[in-house]
Parts: sequence; C-alpha cells; structure tokens
Amino acid sequence: MDLGNQQRIKDLCDQYGNEDLIVVLGGAEAEASGLAAETVATGDPTFAGPLAGVPLGLKAYHMFELKDEVDPAVYDEQVGMMEMVLDVDAIKAEVETYRAQ
Repeated sequence: MDLGNQQRIKDLCDQYGNEDLIVVLGGAEAEASGLAAETVATGDPTFAGPLAGVPLGLKAYHMFELKDEVDPAVYDEQVGMMEMVLDVDAIKAEVETYRAQ
C-alpha cells in the first residue's frame, strides 16, 4: 500500500472513526493483499509510512470476498476477468488471516 493511500485511510479514520469503516482491496497477489490488510489493521509493518506504529483496527476485504454484495453485471465487467486468472483462494485466505487476528 503506497504512502498516499495510507494517509488517506488514516485521515478517514481520524474524521469518521474506525467503527463503521472497512477497506476494500483489489490487489492481484495474495502477499500484497495481505500486507495491505495488515497495514490497516495493525500498522505498517515496514515502518515506512503514515501508518507505521498506528494500529487502526480496520477490517479489510478483498473484492473477491464481496462478490455476492455487488451487482453481478458490474462485478463481471469490473472484476470477472481477473477472477479467472488470479489465485482467488490464496488471496482470500491471506486477507482473511489478518481479519481474524
């Protein structure tokens, strides 16, 4: 997760609190998606960005996990192709790991 996105998420938490916020991820790799989920939950593990040492406690979901919550036509148009070529199960499992902590 780049430093700009970290700052935007931190600002939203400062403005709205973290009780009603979730983060929706769209990364193409399990490891990158997991790192982003960890960053918004417990802080930036690389200690390089605005969330270094800042545990926001946010829950992150990958877009693949929200398939049933989205209009099927929109999902197919925006995500469907990626679902066919990426390791969906690995991505979902990695993100879920950080939500369960």
